Amino acid sequence: MSSPDSAESAALVTEWRALLARHAATTCALDRELGERHGLGMSDFEVLERLAEAPAEVGAKLRVQELADKVHLSQSALSRLVGRLEKAGLIERVMCDLDRRGIYVSLSPLGRDRYEAARPLQREVLARMLTRSQVEESSCG
Repeated sequence: MSSPDSAESAALVTEWRALLARHAATTCALDRELGERHGLGMSDFEVLERLAEAPAEVGAKLRVQELADKVHLSQSALSRLVGRLEKAGLIERVMCDLDRRGIYVSLSPLGRDRYEAARPLQREVLARMLTRSQVEESSCG
């Protein structure tokens, strides 16, 4: 039998669970609404946004590893996502001239248009979900 948490530990656990609930509710809302209106998942949008934010001085492109670090996905999960986005015509892959093993990704014109169209909705969902005083229990179903 374990001993009960101190009041401080119990408060941390409560805060952690509230953070997880808010994250889950926000993720579900983003996936549902971006999917219904723009055919994008939350991770799809995040990749498009990171590419849209890529500095012009480097050609508005990112190495796949840089992108994986920014979007908090594993290399294999990002590779699958990049493949889907490329197949949909939203991004383009380019081999690195200096390092033939390196691959860059950039937005295609269609990807930039889709990102620009979806951005207001993503911001609206974030404002709605992250400014609430409490997040109800949410399921993605």
